[in-house]
Amino acid sequence: MPDLAIQTSGLVKVFGETRAVDGLDLQVPAGAVYGVLGPNGAGKTTAVRMLATLLRPDGGEATVFGHDVVREADAVRSRVSLTGQYASVDEEMTGAENLILLARLLGHRKPAARERAAQLLEAFGLSEAAGRQVKTYSGGMRRRIDIAASILNTPELLFLDEPTTGLDPRSRNQVWDIVRIVVAHGTTVLLTTQYLEEADRLAGRIAVIDRGKVIAEGTPGELKSSVGAGAVHVRLRDAATRPDAERVLTEALDATVYLDADPVALTARITGNGREAAAAEQASRALARLAEAGIVVDDFSLGQPSLDEVFLALTDHPAAEEAAA
Repeated sequence: MPDLAIQTSGLVKVFGETRAVDGLDLQVPAGAVYGVLGPNGAGKTTAVRMLATLLRPDGGEATVFGHDVVREADAVRSRVSLTGQYASVDEEMTGAENLILLARLLGHRKPAARERAAQLLEAFGLSEAAGRQVKTYSGGMRRRIDIAASILNTPELLFLDEPTTGLDPRSRNQVWDIVRIVVAHGTTVLLTTQYLEEADRLAGRIAVIDRGKVIAEGTPGELKSSVGAGAVHVRLRDAATRPDAERVLTEALDATVYLDADPVALTARITGNGREAAAAEQASRALARLAEAGIVVDDFSLGQPSLDEVFLALTDHPAAEEAAA
C-alpha cells in the first residue's frame, strides 16, 4: 500500500532459545509519528534493527515504502535513518566537527557541509555549544546532536529508539519539540518508548508490544479507554490502615486494587464504562466510603492510566517485571 511507510507480517527474530520478536504485524502510516510502546525486553529495539536492515529476520516479511528489508536492503537504507538509545557521535570531537564530518561522509562538499551543520546546530539550540567537545554536553544536548546527525540528509523515515530514556523533563520536552519539527517537514517517525506519556504526546497511533508480539494497537485514546476511564491514586495517613483501605476500595469500585511500593499508597483502575464523568462519580463514592470507615486520606487523585497499569490490564504483569527479566 503506497500510504504505508512500514508493513510487517509475521516478523520473527530468534537469539538462541529466545524469540525476541515473535510474529510481529505492523502497518505504519506515512507522514506521522507511530509509537511502539513496551517495556525493556519486549522486542522494540530488535524490531527496529530489522526494519533498518541491521539485523536479518528469521521469519516473516517486512517492507519500508514498499521495499523488502532483505531483498532490497540498499533501497531501504537510502530512505531511512536511525537514532539509537545511546549517543553515536564522537565524544572527543566538537558538535560542529561531528556534523561536518558526517555531512562530508554523506557526500556534501565542504562549504555545504559547514552550512548544513550550522543550520542544524541553530535549529536545535546548540550553536553556543558548537565548539565544545560532545563529552562536555548534557544528556539532553547529546540526544539533540544525535538527532541532528540523523537528519543531515532528510530521511523519509526516521527510527527513534527510546530517544528520551534517562533525560530530565526539560530535555525530554526539547526532544519532543524536535520530533514535531521533523514530522512537519514530511518525515515519518517510528518512535519506540517505555513511556505512555511520550507516546501520547507525539504519536497518532500506537502499537503496544510484549514478548515480541503486538498485543494492542490504536490511537492513544483508544488504548487508554481499553484499560479503563481512569486510575484512582490514594495516599493514606497511616500505613496500618492500608489493608482496610484495600478492602473498602475493592468493594466501592468493584475493581482490583494494587498496593504501591510506598506503604501508604494504593492504586485502582476505574472502568467508568469508558466515560470520564462516570469514573469521577465512582471515585467520589470511593472517597466517601473511606471516610465512613474512619480511614484518613492525605491525598486522593483520579488520573489517566500509567504504563504499568496498561500492561497489567493487557498482560497481567507490570512493565517493571518485564524490565527486570
